[in-house]
Amino acid sequence: MAMFTIADLHLSFGTDKPMDIFAGWENYAENLAENWRKVVQDDDHVVIPGDVSWAMKIEDALDDFKFIDNLPGMKYIIKGNHDYWWSTASKMQKFFDENGLRTINILHNNAFKANDYALCGSRGWFVEDEGEKKIILREAMRLDASIIAGKKLSENIIVFLHYPPISISRDVDEIVEVLVKHEIKECYYGHIHGKGCNYAYEGIKHGVAFKLISADYLKFNPHKIL
Repeated sequence: MAMFTIADLHLSFGTDKPMDIFAGWENYAENLAENWRKVVQDDDHVVIPGDVSWAMKIEDALDDFKFIDNLPGMKYIIKGNHDYWWSTASKMQKFFDENGLRTINILHNNAFKANDYALCGSRGWFVEDEGEKKIILREAMRLDASIIAGKKLSENIIVFLHYPPISISRDVDEIVEVLVKHEIKECYYGHIHGKGCNYAYEGIKHGVAFKLISADYLKFNPHKIL
């Protein structure tokens, strides 16, 4: 059983929000499905850290979820800044159950065991001004709760975030402090697209290996972790 991750699918089968108007996104859903099926097997695990669907309501995201559910592997999704359809975990799980979506799990204030690893994560936030400190502190608490839950499942923790916790110019201190406190060794994040990828940090800092895994940056190829 292998493990993969890819963020920012930005699916829009049920709403009028085409991504192929942007350079590099032409036929992206078809390319994603083709690349996914080349490497992911039914018993593998795939983490999708945010911006899953452009839908405003979960009902409008059904075709997007069906697309994901029909791909191989067990999937774990995290909230992104564009996931406006996001609701409570119980409501989302009920929606998945009612629509026969059996391979999609919600990673939010919790953790999942995959192979010998615990999958942990949160949306995160990238602070732009002091007024957003409350948001970042809340996300740091959610990440902390997820990692604590993960430690009950395995001593091997992998963290996934939607927002980058670090860039080449600065850190999101509150998030990084959580990673360092728990001695996290691997952290994968999305959100960054296009020219913004030039400012993304990839490498080891504070003892943590950081990797950008937004879909267009990966050329719509799921990134293999294990």
